[in-house]
Amino acid sequence: MMSGRGRIAAFAALATILTSFALTPLATPSSWVVQAMALVLLQTGVGAAARRVPLARPLTIAAQGIVSLLALTLIFVHDQAVLGVFPGPPAFTEFGRLLTAGVQDVGQFAIPAPVTDGIRLLLVGGVLVIGLVVDALAVTYGSAAPAGLPLLALYSVAAGLSGGASKWWLFLLAGVGYLLLLLAEGRDRLSRWGRIFGGPGGAARGGGGPAALSGGGTVAPVRTGHRIGAVALGVALLAGLVPGLGGGLLQATGAGQGGGGGGGTIAAVNPVVALQDNLNQPQDREVLRYRTNSQSTGDMYLRIVSLDRFTGDKWEPSQRALTDVPKVLPVPQGLGPQTATSLTETSIVADRGYVQMWLPMPYPAQQVHVDGRWRYEPEGRTIIGDRGQNTSGASYQVTSLRLQPTAQQLAAAPPAPAQLRAEYTKVPDSLPEEVNRTALDITKDATNDYERAVALQRWFTSGAFTYDTSVRSGTGVQAITRFLKNKEGFCIHFAFTMAAMSRTLGIPARVAVGFTPGTPQSDGTYTVGLKDAHAWPELYFEGIGWTRFEPTPTRGTTPDYTAQTTAPDPAGVTTDTPQQDPTVAPEHGPTATPTCAAKDIQLGNCDPLAGSADSAPPAGGFWQNIRDLLGTVWFWVVSLLVLLVLVLFVPLLWRRRVRARRLSGRHDPAAEEAWLRLTGRDLAEPGAREGARTLAVWQELVDTAWDYGLRPNESETPRAVVARLVGGGGLEGPSQDAARRLGDAVEQALFSPRPTAALGSAADVLLVADGLRRSADGTARLRALLLPRSSVRLLWRISEVWTDWSTRASDRLRSTGDLMRRPLRRGAS
Repeated sequence: MMSGRGRIAAFAALATILTSFALTPLATPSSWVVQAMALVLLQTGVGAAARRVPLARPLTIAAQGIVSLLALTLIFVHDQAVLGVFPGPPAFTEFGRLLTAGVQDVGQFAIPAPVTDGIRLLLVGGVLVIGLVVDALAVTYGSAAPAGLPLLALYSVAAGLSGGASKWWLFLLAGVGYLLLLLAEGRDRLSRWGRIFGGPGGAARGGGGPAALSGGGTVAPVRTGHRIGAVALGVALLAGLVPGLGGGLLQATGAGQGGGGGGGTIAAVNPVVALQDNLNQPQDREVLRYRTNSQSTGDMYLRIVSLDRFTGDKWEPSQRALTDVPKVLPVPQGLGPQTATSLTETSIVADRGYVQMWLPMPYPAQQVHVDGRWRYEPEGRTIIGDRGQNTSGASYQVTSLRLQPTAQQLAAAPPAPAQLRAEYTKVPDSLPEEVNRTALDITKDATNDYERAVALQRWFTSGAFTYDTSVRSGTGVQAITRFLKNKEGFCIHFAFTMAAMSRTLGIPARVAVGFTPGTPQSDGTYTVGLKDAHAWPELYFEGIGWTRFEPTPTRGTTPDYTAQTTAPDPAGVTTDTPQQDPTVAPEHGPTATPTCAAKDIQLGNCDPLAGSADSAPPAGGFWQNIRDLLGTVWFWVVSLLVLLVLVLFVPLLWRRRVRARRLSGRHDPAAEEAWLRLTGRDLAEPGAREGARTLAVWQELVDTAWDYGLRPNESETPRAVVARLVGGGGLEGPSQDAARRLGDAVEQALFSPRPTAALGSAADVLLVADGLRRSADGTARLRALLLPRSSVRLLWRISEVWTDWSTRASDRLRSTGDLMRRPLRRGAS
């Protein structure tokens, strides 16, 4: 039958395991959960064994932590460990490398990320740490309620990283696990008191005794707790209280913010993290497949949303009103009859694994046929899911316009309406003046907004900038400033910087996020993968409307109308960036460089034949300093672990030292001081030192008995101590005789006017210790050896020394204060 504490330990492990399932949407495959479950169960078993010894609470937690570390060492870094299990400096160095790689992988990969070694260590190790904290709180320290905090932290981290992809049933699992843990603790507490709640025919009606305690018809409080917990979980689920974040723009799920009818708004999102994650996937994954009648697919950008609000910290979509999706969408804003257009029919199918709230479409769409609950945002001309509707497995048809403006039309475009111009040329006050100065310098020879826009585009694509997806992302003022200084980044940096520059020049601008046209297939369809994720600026020209530009080198296609201009080239380049052949798959990943980082190699972005030994990065530098710092940190980690092991052995070592001193027969100041205190005599008297040595042997006997569970009693006489030792310690034969000799010896030492040579000796103490050891079980023997109870005297001694020192220090400070105040008093008088 499982004990109450064992039941709580089992449910603590179950709560941790159920909550860990919230992490499964983050990485695939989910086989890491099996490892985490096995290690949590191992950790729980070690805790249960340590509590049965019993070990002190901190030592129980330390034992669980050490075994968990050994298990992680065996799984992840056994090649660098001693005997494959015991971690040394090389193992901790490898742990540091894996953790660093795991953190980088988390920042690089989209969700669900591949389970690399680093990510696996983060997941399994994180669950194990949470399991240790939950077990310590709920079982070791007997307080299950606070254990909900680490469980909540684990679920919240999972929900936050998944960007809202965490499902309701994952929250239900975590909640059920915590509820079962609380009920297990409640049942254990209740069992200690007995069944005291009466029911019909029981104590409630005055019946006492056995009838009241038998439980007939009793309504158990635990059953009431079940009901309360179930109702609470149901209310949390129905009320939408499940923790989670909004949907990621390119891969995470999200609900539309509009309700029925014509109301609702579109919520602001930040696409940067999702877009960079998609670009840095180790393998491309198809998210969309489409078929179109367009003769030129170079302009078939599948647009998701436009970001038109620049706060200084980031670009985001403004909050706009949503309406029902009209049968025919209104004419695009600013489009005039003089601009040539053609209709394009496109059929699109989204992969079931592509789950997000915006519908990718060619721009500008005229008609959309899609099943489900969808809403329309007129300003950005986007379709957004309502009440949980998303793109997973969606099949839809879009009729869109292909705009074909000429360079002359764009150059002759009249000024934009004042209201639109005021909204879309707004920049934050924090934007450095350098951005505007750079834009003015680039466009100094341009005569109209179109030529300015083309000059900006050419400046970015002229070769001065490097395309690199590993650059730290960001769309705010600092990211733009850093991008202009370092001249390296990916589409996020190019698009948002060109849009910001355009606004400083008075050109209305925003940024669109979506996908480039994708890759043609042999069956006439086009496939769009995560690596086709892209961002590009849209500039407004009256008579044409919002117009796409492409400042990002090696990505997408350069629009035809930007190649028709005769505007001067700001970089002195006389040719435009060549338009990419639409039948050739766009390039993915950062441009190859002479030196290739480990992450680029993993992502397949390096030429295996490029570079040589000479291209290795030089020693020193920022990253070398970081590695050196990490090495120092792990050195201190190892040092702390060694210190922890030494602390665990302090009681054993101290007890051995004290035993050797007492039984050596040499001068023992502590024993002499105790003899003087008990007898009131002078050490110069005859037999005094022999009496002190006898008392030292007796003190060792008392402490040895204490180590085996026989607590000393200062009020007992030596004969009473011996009697309790013989009876409670199960002493027989020579051990019993030795104990009696020691009792007689200490009586003579304490009460005889002239103590003679002690009858007891160190050999008698060893005989008694051997008798106590034989009568004790294995647990008591281990406890007496590794954690002797009498070692508490060391803490008492430390406390006495501290009290004495603090008292003297306080007196010294008080005396110093008195001396400082005396001259002041004389001066005042």
